[in-house]
Amino acid sequence: MIWKNNWENEYCRITPEILALKGQWERSNYIDPTLYRAYNVKRGLRDEDGRGVLCGLTRVAEIQSYDVVPGEGVETIVPTDGTLYYRGIDVQEIVKGSAKRGRYAFEEAAYLLLFGDLPNETQLKNFTDQLALYRTLPTNFMRDVILKAPPKDLMNTMQRGILTLFCYDDKPNDISFENVLRQCLQLTSNLPVLAIYAYQAWRFSKGESLYIHVPDPKLSTAENFLRLLREDMHFTELEARTLDVALVLHADHGGGNNSTFTNHVVTSSGTDTYSAIVAAMSSLKGPRHGGANSKVMVMMSDIKEHITDWADRDAVEGYLKKILSKEAFDRSGLIYGLGHAVYTKNDPRCEVFRKYVTELAQEKGREQELELYRSVEEIGKRLLLEKQHKSVLSTNIDFYSGFVYDMLGLPMELYTPLFAVARIAGWSAHRMEELSEGGKLIRPRYECVEPVRAYTSMENR
Repeated sequence: MIWKNNWENEYCRITPEILALKGQWERSNYIDPTLYRAYNVKRGLRDEDGRGVLCGLTRVAEIQSYDVVPGEGVETIVPTDGTLYYRGIDVQEIVKGSAKRGRYAFEEAAYLLLFGDLPNETQLKNFTDQLALYRTLPTNFMRDVILKAPPKDLMNTMQRGILTLFCYDDKPNDISFENVLRQCLQLTSNLPVLAIYAYQAWRFSKGESLYIHVPDPKLSTAENFLRLLREDMHFTELEARTLDVALVLHADHGGGNNSTFTNHVVTSSGTDTYSAIVAAMSSLKGPRHGGANSKVMVMMSDIKEHITDWADRDAVEGYLKKILSKEAFDRSGLIYGLGHAVYTKNDPRCEVFRKYVTELAQEKGREQELELYRSVEEIGKRLLLEKQHKSVLSTNIDFYSGFVYDMLGLPMELYTPLFAVARIAGWSAHRMEELSEGGKLIRPRYECVEPVRAYTSMENR
């Protein structure tokens, strides 16, 4: 306990010496922004028109959101309806097909991403049985690993858990196809359990009661997530199906998103599966990548506090104008959840989600709140289009996903971990693809703009 107090009081304190070193760093590390254009640097690995720099090939997933029309010495980007393909199959059709057959779709989507084809009934049963077999953690793992250091952030607790699982693996560094596949399937099963157990440990550290449930091998990933989360382990079919659809829609997003690209980069070094997945999770934890739905929820809470009549569209518009002019909310001038880095006219994941958002809001008696979301979406998009002089703007799935998670009773601390629970399917597929098709260490180039100078002896500095 003395060590802990010393650590918290001394080692975590920003000292005057640290502030002085910060000033030294700032004086020595400024780079003139004009140099990026002078050296033709693709900042953020993006072209001038915002498209990502092409740096690899994949068969796992694809995003289509525009057409490129050739012209006289220049290409024109024409916005189109967005489509997300898993192995060449429209993700909307995957959701619809599973719904018609009364099945949960995440396991089917994970199989498709990993193996390239939709499973038949026997293949799907064998796959889900294998996932169920792996869904338990080592004996006393909850006590010895998760509870021992109460989490301040669930993502870090999950990452620590994954790295500890490395120690339980007899062949952790073996990157043969069959071993990596085994590890990926185990982690796909383990992540939902790690997320919920990390959350329960977090609650316990806050003085709340601790309850730990065991996964049911007969249930899907979405069903088990809700079962493990809730004290009474009960959930409705609509709740489970809505969460299942959310998992499907977040399972992959092409090879260029930040966490998947991180996974490719780290995998190309030949490192182990646990390290590669933890690296991807480190990227996803960043608020620019995995935290958008939380930002939407905080923004919507602020809007609710300042607008007494949610049905008053004039009041909604007036407050949104204040947000855009940096007079309200976080003074960023952003309406979170509206617009996307890749999609132009619409985000197909959001379009799929709308049906489930509506049905769940009806089941939970939150239709008025849903109407507020719709007003913010409609009015906010109009204001943004006027401000940015654009003709199209998509609504990001993150605009509604936080609202859905809230209706499901998920605390905000679990939003990004749930993203990881879904995206592990895509990360696994891309890792195996990189190992089998890559063969080269990913190593881009940075141009050094520091002038060469002579060494100065200590007495002359």
